[in-house]
Amino acid sequence: MIPAIFGLSGLTLTAEERAFFRDADPAGYILFGRNVADRAQVLALTEDLRGLHGRGRLFICIDQEGGRVARMRPPEWPAYPPGAVFDRLYDRAPITAIAAARANAEALGRDLAEVGISVDCAPVCDVRQPGAHDVIGDRALGAEPLRVAALARAVLDGFARAGVAGCIKHMPGHGRALADSHKHLPIVDATVDELASDLAPFAALAARARIGMTGHIRFPAWDAEHPATLSPHIIAAIIREAIGFDGLLLTDDIDMQALSGSIPERAAAAVAAGCDVVLNCWARMDDMQGIAAALPVMGQAAARRLEHALAETAVPAPGDPDVHAALIAHRDALLAQVAA
Repeated sequence: MIPAIFGLSGLTLTAEERAFFRDADPAGYILFGRNVADRAQVLALTEDLRGLHGRGRLFICIDQEGGRVARMRPPEWPAYPPGAVFDRLYDRAPITAIAAARANAEALGRDLAEVGISVDCAPVCDVRQPGAHDVIGDRALGAEPLRVAALARAVLDGFARAGVAGCIKHMPGHGRALADSHKHLPIVDATVDELASDLAPFAALAARARIGMTGHIRFPAWDAEHPATLSPHIIAAIIREAIGFDGLLLTDDIDMQALSGSIPERAAAAVAAGCDVVLNCWARMDDMQGIAAALPVMGQAAARRLEHALAETAVPAPGDPDVHAALIAHRDALLAQVAA
């Protein structure tokens, strides 16, 4: 097995993808809107991937946060609110907000489990900061670290009830970035003391979360040369030690323009820096073949973390429309207090 998560080009595997994936044996896959049509199609695709590898528990992830970040959309699937909605409810009723976030995440997780998706790349645990780029914006669960941690824990719990694993992101924190890392390398010039609040939600969730994602951001206070994804110091001293995260650590998409060098070079550098798994989203065969050639076989520690990350997933799980409807109704009744 190689420490890579690859994207797929369409609604079904091509013959070239099938042959390559069987030979390369990546750790998992990520789905995007181009891979999603309806329930039957997505389930057939994820079942095909499981059959390809003979692994019942396979890392198949998606970005399904709610709000503007959602790959599975109406009318086939319900729309879910962004994190900011639960943050606003928390202002009035913290316990109610936590219950609403949990119910929302369980309903969303059931949508994923029903079609064989085992991991959601959520919750966003970045602490929102005034004046920062809107790439996080309403995706954030708040501007206060302990609030973010409390709501994110509820999201992780809701996913777990549905048999889906969550992924906390973007360590060590994207909330201060003044640029979108999809297009540019953000440089955060905060001090070590200031950055402590960015780490706080991740630290609070370190023992609960089994999967985490890095951010492509440079923090001169910690490493003047490398963005977090490629920084041995940040991964070892900040993510693993200061935050205390010992789960599966995957990169954000290495195609993003915040990083430089060829895609295989980026992948090799991320694993050398201490990331467990490299995320490559765009299904370009040349890039995937280059990554497969550049990466070592997954190490024992990373393989152990991958197994632990998927241990409580239960997919595909038959959907129960009554339970799903009850969760949505419960969430909506709680959220109604925002407008009351």
